[in-house]
Amino acid sequence: MDIVVAITLFILALLIGVEVIGKVPATLHTPLMSGANSIHGIVIVGVVIVAAHATSPLAWVFIFLAAVLGTMNVVGGYVVTDRMLEMFKSDKSKKNEEAK
Repeated sequence: MDIVVAITLFILALLIGVEVIGKVPATLHTPLMSGANSIHGIVIVGVVIVAAHATSPLAWVFIFLAAVLGTMNVVGGYVVTDRMLEMFKSDKSKKNEEAK
């Protein structure tokens, strides 16, 4: 029964994610990385909660994959957001930072 609940939650999350991202124009995907960071942070918290109750080796494999992929998305999101914010800094502020 637990596997049915897990699969149902996964499918519902997948459908909601596709619906939300599908409505966003491609030009806004990069600015939304900051919001995606918080969502992936929630995924990592969920992984920790699920790990507390995991008993099977297959569950541990999925826990590991979710933790690694979620962490990659959080770190990648911050890198992309930082690069995007660098593009909007004025030349004067860039020169001040380089002088320090």
